[in-house]
Amino acid sequence: MEVLFDKLAGYKKEDVYPMHMPGHKRNTKLFSMPNPYAMDITEIDGFDNLHEPEDIILESIERARKLYQADHTYYLVNGSTVGLLAGIMACTNKRDTVLVGRNCHKAVYNAIYLHELQPVYLYPEFNGAFGCYEQVEPEEVRRQLEEHPDVRLVILTSPTYEGVVSDIKAIAEICHERGIPLLVDEAHGAHLGFHPYFPESALHLGADVVIQSIHKTMPAFTQTALLHCMDGIVSNQRVKDYLAMLQSSSPSYVLMAGIDQCITYTIAHKDEAFAAYAEQLKDFYEEMKQLRNLTIYQGATSETSAWDPSKIVIGVSGTNLSAEQLHERLLYEYKIQLEMISKEYGIAMTSFCDTKEGYERLAKALLSIDQKTAKVEKQEETTPYCIPRLPKRKNAYEAVHAPYEVVPFAEAAGRISAEYIYFYPPGIPIAVPGEELNQELLEGIEAFKKAGIRVRGLKDETHQTIRVIKRT
Repeated sequence: MEVLFDKLAGYKKEDVYPMHMPGHKRNTKLFSMPNPYAMDITEIDGFDNLHEPEDIILESIERARKLYQADHTYYLVNGSTVGLLAGIMACTNKRDTVLVGRNCHKAVYNAIYLHELQPVYLYPEFNGAFGCYEQVEPEEVRRQLEEHPDVRLVILTSPTYEGVVSDIKAIAEICHERGIPLLVDEAHGAHLGFHPYFPESALHLGADVVIQSIHKTMPAFTQTALLHCMDGIVSNQRVKDYLAMLQSSSPSYVLMAGIDQCITYTIAHKDEAFAAYAEQLKDFYEEMKQLRNLTIYQGATSETSAWDPSKIVIGVSGTNLSAEQLHERLLYEYKIQLEMISKEYGIAMTSFCDTKEGYERLAKALLSIDQKTAKVEKQEETTPYCIPRLPKRKNAYEAVHAPYEVVPFAEAAGRISAEYIYFYPPGIPIAVPGEELNQELLEGIEAFKKAGIRVRGLKDETHQTIRVIKRT
């Protein structure tokens, strides 16, 4: 019987190049660590305590705070998820109204559920050609805040999985005119602001709370992240209190050592590391101009947004190749593992730990696949991955705890969902408990299932039935 440990130990021999997180890319030439069993301790004398740091952990956190130029920084060993939960709950009271990007990660929705918040949704522009969301427009934030003066917090995701960066500076100014804090899920942007080739971090553009997964785009272990808080509107003490409640009381010293090593290395080498990183990406994108059938996303067209080139988004729309087929060919023919696929594209995720050989392998593979791919007349798209604007009949907390019944999935149109439905990745709910389901959504889910995209959230793992609120 094969066990997980043995499979992980043997995987490195398979020579599969990781175009996915974590950002250290298994690059042992840059990073190494002794046997983790020799370093796995608890809060013993001389090694401080993450929840009340006074010594060596405090010094490590202080280095991270200075690197990111925050007023307060916290190490997270439960991922960005715990940072989002703590940050949102610290910025709100029970049943407050929040303005939230509808394309936020499920962790944001979990915070909304736990605090019984009333969400008002911001729907970013949808790019039909690539099948992804683009930026949240500042003027739409202003309009919604004028229409909903009871909003107590604005929550956005920037950058998105695909690298779209909203105009955080303008949005922060609009929020602060009304004394409302702005929380940004920057899980995919821990590398931002370290070189002019990349957009600036939300932390330097006026956001009040910023959460970053350093394991995604920086050289740190999976599950590690940072929460940054700026003085002013948000109570730093409340952030600390919620982190103490939600984060493990036995934080892993191995994970914390990984964060510390990431921060230490970045402080010492960020200039040359990010300069080389930028040049590698520029060379790659230049080579990709040879593509004739596949397409490479080059950012949103709006003047109010930016684009993070670290995400290589490979589009297959208008070709005889599906995203699933692209993924399989890259993996089985060229030994390249993508980060994720959606219906119209795949994402290759990069960091400064990628090697020249890695970029060359990806470039060679895409050019070869492109030559064997043909353009086809695009069929009328009836079910794009565009989150439908479903009527909200109850908030999520009420819906989850309401009496429910189980109905066939195909017959759920017109019923109020009692559970989440989302594709993973990226983990954005396309239906939230309390929303009224419609036929367009159900047909769209079926189309994505046929395209090989994994559906999550439903209690029925066969996806034949769904929980809906019982009719009275």
